[in-house]
Order: sequence, then C-alpha cells, then structure tokens
Amino acid sequence: MSDRTAGEPPFVQSLERGLEVLRALNDSPASLTLTEIATQVGMTRAAARRFLLTLVELGYAGSDDRGFSLRPRVLELGHAYLSSLRLPEVALPHLERLAATVSETTSLTVLDDDEIVYVARVHGFRILTVSIAVGTRFPAYATSTGRVLLAGLDADEFEAYFERITPRQLTSGTLTNRERLTQEIARVRRQGWTIVDQELEQGLRSIAAPVRDADGRVVAAVNTSTHSSRTSMDTMRRSWLPHLLATADSIGAELAQTPN
Repeated sequence: MSDRTAGEPPFVQSLERGLEVLRALNDSPASLTLTEIATQVGMTRAAARRFLLTLVELGYAGSDDRGFSLRPRVLELGHAYLSSLRLPEVALPHLERLAATVSETTSLTVLDDDEIVYVARVHGFRILTVSIAVGTRFPAYATSTGRVLLAGLDADEFEAYFERITPRQLTSGTLTNRERLTQEIARVRRQGWTIVDQELEQGLRSIAAPVRDADGRVVAAVNTSTHSSRTSMDTMRRSWLPHLLATADSIGAELAQTPN
C-alpha cells in the first residue's frame, strides 16, 4: 500500500531548496553573504534569507558582519550515519599502520551517488596542500578512490553513472572524455588498483585499491596521497602498492569477521 496522500506530491521542494542552502554553506571555507548564497543556489535574496534565518534559528548556521557560516551543530546530521558504519572503526588501525609505513596521509572513502565521501583519514608526517577531512566529498571520476569504486559497479550502475554526470576540467590534467574515462576505469577493474596524477588538484597524486566484503563486492576504497614533487609514480608503484594492497585486503578480511 502506498504511503502517499491522494493529490499530494511526494517531493517536498522547499526541503530541497533548504538543503541547497545548507550545501552552499558546507562548500565554502569562509562566510558567505546573502547575495553570494542566493546566486549560488539560484534563488531570490528573499527566499535565501528565509532559509538562512531558519537554519540560524535551528542552530545549524550562524551570522555575523561577514555573512553566514555553518555552526558545529551540523555535525549531528552526519554523526548517526558515521556511528552506524563499521568501516571507519575497522579501517582506522590499518590506515594508521599504512601512514606510518609510507609517511603520507591515508584515507578510506565510500561512494555516495556520484561522489566519494571520506569516512576515515589518518594524516601523515608531510603536509598536503588540499584540505580534506572526514565528510569531504569529491567527484568520483577525478579521484583514485572514486575510480576504484566506480570499477566495482555493475554494468547498469556504471552506465547510469555516466548518464548522470558531466565531467568538469578541474585541472589541466583532468580526464573528462567519457570514452577515455570508461577505458581507464576498465583498466582499473582489471588491475585492481590505480594512480591518479594531478587530476583533482595540481600537485596532488594518489594511489588507491578496493576494499571488498565477504562476497567480493567493493564496499570502500583505501588510498594514500602525496605531492608530485616529492614522490614519483614509480616509487608509488614499486614501494607503496604492496603495502596498499595488503592494507585493503586486511581491512576487508577484518570487516568480514566483524559481526554486524
């Protein structure tokens, strides 16, 4: 039996618009003015103001002379989801060991619609220019873990993904051609790992491998990142890859043994 009320649309557009405002604040490292938010989400200043004042009243946003920004209370929205995941808890010790071995930052991501989401991260001894934390999202096609996760999709899911997205040129090296991306992800599927070199951000180079569950399905991806000026592709393949693959396998094996 349907739970829809007769004559009532199942989609609440006002909720969608409010979430668009929340995402606009989430995507900005600094405060945004009312005009900037309205322009970014494509609504009038009056409409944006109503959503913003509601978020302020609920404690999810704050305002000052510079504009609007998120407040710590937004962490409540993702806490329950992260708490329900076994992956971060299982993966963290393995990521710590990998980070100590390669002296670089290691991460675990999952696929959420068309983007990767970081669910665990261990910072290495060296600094990266890109700012990434648990909850950060990036387009899957331009990241090493994203390509590993896309390689784990079945044929229909993979086709649907490329029907939905329009790849953007994020750096001069970003691969955006659908045919070439499809070929690259097929190669990732065959070899079981990948390196993405400066396609998400100039200077950022990362290598990733899949984490599989007990049934062999790709449920996450683990990677380690570096700056292109300090680590060569050859070093990543020869020195890092064996440790990365072992880490991914260890996480998958422990995940399979951990009770739900």
